[in-house]
Amino acid sequence: MRVRTTKAGADRFEGLQAALDASGVVGTWDWWLATGIVIYDAGGAEFLAGDADLAGRELRRPEAIATIHPDDVEWVTGEMQRSVAAGGMILAEYRVVHPVRGIRWILSRGRVHRGESGQPLRAHGILLDITEHREDGQRYCAQAPLPEEGALERMVGYCAGLRIEAEQVGSSKLRLLVDMLLLEVGQQIARRSQN
Repeated sequence: MRVRTTKAGADRFEGLQAALDASGVVGTWDWWLATGIVIYDAGGAEFLAGDADLAGRELRRPEAIATIHPDDVEWVTGEMQRSVAAGGMILAEYRVVHPVRGIRWILSRGRVHRGESGQPLRAHGILLDITEHREDGQRYCAQAPLPEEGALERMVGYCAGLRIEAEQVGSSKLRLLVDMLLLEVGQQIARRSQN
């Protein structure tokens, strides 16, 4: 099957890409827990490893967290380990020292997946740049326990996994479709939290 891109289709694609950029989604991460290997897409590699060219490569801890602010490294790694042990959702808000943009606030949201034996095998998620919200005095998350997870929260985890897979396939169209879904799920969660 041949796909043609029309001017209107290209305009919609550019408009959607602009909306995704404005939403703050900057990357994805995939963490293989048994080996400690982390794989980022280009945005994740830029924001957490400091180099977008490291996208798709197997990174170990020092390289994978190279840009996390020195004052946040211990806290973030401890929280990630606690989240893995507890299972379910991972939610962390921390600073990175971006190579060009300076200090940025990142919200990392993901999910831990367990094997048949119950052992945590893999975690994956998305990264959002929330700097503007932090500077306005707003916070996405607090240090309180996470609420019971609902369908929309589960969808974020599933979409994050799809985003990583689409990145590995190398299809910009698949990445865009998953990003569209992530954007809509995020908007649904935001609308729900305002009520």
